[in-house]
Amino acid sequence: MTHTESVASTPSEAPSAAQATPALGAIILARHGEPALSRKCLITSDEYRDWWGRYEVGGLRAGQTPPQTLLTAAEGAGAIYASSRLRAQETARAVARDREVLVDALFIEAPLPPPHFPSWIKLSPRYWGVISRFWWHVFNHHEGQETRAEAEVRADQAARILIARAGEGQDVLVLAHGYFNHMVGQKLKLHGWRLAENQGFKYWSQRRYEKR
Repeated sequence: MTHTESVASTPSEAPSAAQATPALGAIILARHGEPALSRKCLITSDEYRDWWGRYEVGGLRAGQTPPQTLLTAAEGAGAIYASSRLRAQETARAVARDREVLVDALFIEAPLPPPHFPSWIKLSPRYWGVISRFWWHVFNHHEGQETRAEAEVRADQAARILIARAGEGQDVLVLAHGYFNHMVGQKLKLHGWRLAENQGFKYWSQRRYEKR
């Protein structure tokens, strides 16, 4: 065995080769804080359409404090993204504080146009949201807005952007919306990422995805 061959077969070179490839960061999808618009009312499906329009442009209820776990996630993130909706931007200001936030309409919520039910049926906005999401998801009820198929494409685009950013070796935090975050999470799973932490769909909650 020559000297050159001996050096090539030495295992001490393996760690340096591994160090050349940076570890992937995690992708954290967080939901915004509680909006100011109250859900404590009974309205018709047509009134819900107006309610949702006001919800989409509204901000957060005053006096909220982000959980420490979310603040910690922001401190450790190499990049922080936020939806362009006001409630997400106000969440970002509360969580990221003086950090740079990349605001992108790519992360806005999927639409929620309600089906047309008789006016004598009155429900809370919470239940109209469930019904509207079901009609949109299963029956493709979109009223000229973004379809489920279009939202699936957008979710995959978002997932690919986040994966590329996480490939730089640092965590990526997204401050956006419950259902679209779920859609992005499903795309991340298809790309080989696993759900490592799940805080559900409540306000300020987060879901952490890591590469398998």
